[in-house]
Amino acid sequence: MTFTKEKFFSLPYRKRHKHAGRHLRSLYEQKLPLDPHYRMMEEWLELPPLEENREAISDRFHLHMREAAISLQEHNTLDVKRLDILSNAPYLPIGIYLEELRSAFNIGSILRTVEAFRLGTVYFSENTPFIDNPKVEKTAMGVAHTVPTQRGDLSTLPGPLIALETVEGAPSIFDFEFPDSFSLLLGNEEYGLKAKTLEAADHIVQIPLVGSKNSLNVASAFAIAAAHFSVAKRDRTLL
Repeated sequence: MTFTKEKFFSLPYRKRHKHAGRHLRSLYEQKLPLDPHYRMMEEWLELPPLEENREAISDRFHLHMREAAISLQEHNTLDVKRLDILSNAPYLPIGIYLEELRSAFNIGSILRTVEAFRLGTVYFSENTPFIDNPKVEKTAMGVAHTVPTQRGDLSTLPGPLIALETVEGAPSIFDFEFPDSFSLLLGNEEYGLKAKTLEAADHIVQIPLVGSKNSLNVASAFAIAAAHFSVAKRDRTLL
């Protein structure tokens, strides 16, 4: 949408920045140069001339969003559609089981971490949103359909089953000797893994914490574990 100066100044301040930011993002995603209309809005907003490089455009976009009082999640940032370097690194023979997870953000973050470290297959329990869920697809930022995934339950997982859970007396992941192939069990954001799942696990491990909080967000905890597995199991020449 293009605006005359009169129409532009008839908008509330926040909407002026909202429209300028949207226009800037559209140009960026279409790989188009800054056009006269953005240059006019830039002048009307009393902003200095924008340099045409990625960092400057990103900073300007976020300035517009900040002035428009729009809070962005990561999957809505300017660079969501950038092309990452394609990897030929093989996936490790590790299963990651998501039991009753609810948050699309957590699921998408876990999928991105699995792809980043090429860990293995992600198994979704019956009530965990799958990769065809629009919010999961969006938060996974392009990897939902490239990471090996399938629906499953404990009976379909490659053993041994290793639960990542805060349990008194459980060994640290940094002291535990992980086998070459196994499945890591991750539980619900509120109550963790079910009691019957912990009973079925061959081992229970935890991330050692020393703060007042006795647990981490499931996606954050998995990222710590994933980095540890990757260093421990993968040839360092692939890192």
